[in-house]
Amino acid sequence: MGSAPAQIPGNFGHELRACLRCRLVKTYDQFRESGCENCPFLQMEEDHERAVECTTPNFNGIISVMDPTRSWAARWLRIGRFVPGVYTLAVSEALPEEMQAICADKHVQYMPPKR
Repeated sequence: MGSAPAQIPGNFGHELRACLRCRLVKTYDQFRESGCENCPFLQMEEDHERAVECTTPNFNGIISVMDPTRSWAARWLRIGRFVPGVYTLAVSEALPEEMQAICADKHVQYMPPKR
């Protein structure tokens, strides 16, 4: 098996948020405490404002992925290289420009949502 799985949301209430880069879904507290397992360079756990800037409560649908490398749905959603976890099907907001610049500096692909 590949990398360790992401934290699973403790509950599926109103505090769920999705990472604007990889679409991983966790609670705000989980992003604040441990950041995003796919996007450690965004350093959400070090800056609580960043946990708000880099995630959104506005997303559509949820999928749980146990083995991203073997899941056709994960490949279709372009999350086949990410850690196992809970993901959203779509976010409608873009990552802030300064965070997009960090992705570019780290040579990490960022695909803004389709309009």
